[in-house]
Amino acid sequence: MPREVPQEARHEDLVRYLEDRFACVQACDDCVRVCAVRQGPADPGDTPRLNSACADVCDATARFLAEQGDQGDQDEQRVRIQVEWCRAICLQCASLCGLGSATDRCAQACRRCAKACDDFLTTMG
Repeated sequence: MPREVPQEARHEDLVRYLEDRFACVQACDDCVRVCAVRQGPADPGDTPRLNSACADVCDATARFLAEQGDQGDQDEQRVRIQVEWCRAICLQCASLCGLGSATDRCAQACRRCAKACDDFLTTMG
């Protein structure tokens, strides 16, 4: 017979899950703003297209996580896929944006978002 997890442990896990989920949403929102501002004709090559895609994916992820919380519908596989997709595109965008400057705001926002996604995925288990 499986051992029951103490209520305090479940509560702590739930709090961490919600905190990491919120941090992921906040980082996605920040990444959307920074990438949207960064887009422009002065950017070389694929950078504007990737910034736009990153902003779109981060926006979709933030909305998806917020809606999942409101509905109480916890389809873990869908959440995981969306957050992993967001993490992957943020890492790509950070790499490309970072070519211009190590302190590029877009690259920093994308790295923070990718880290928040990583933290949330770790919490999910």
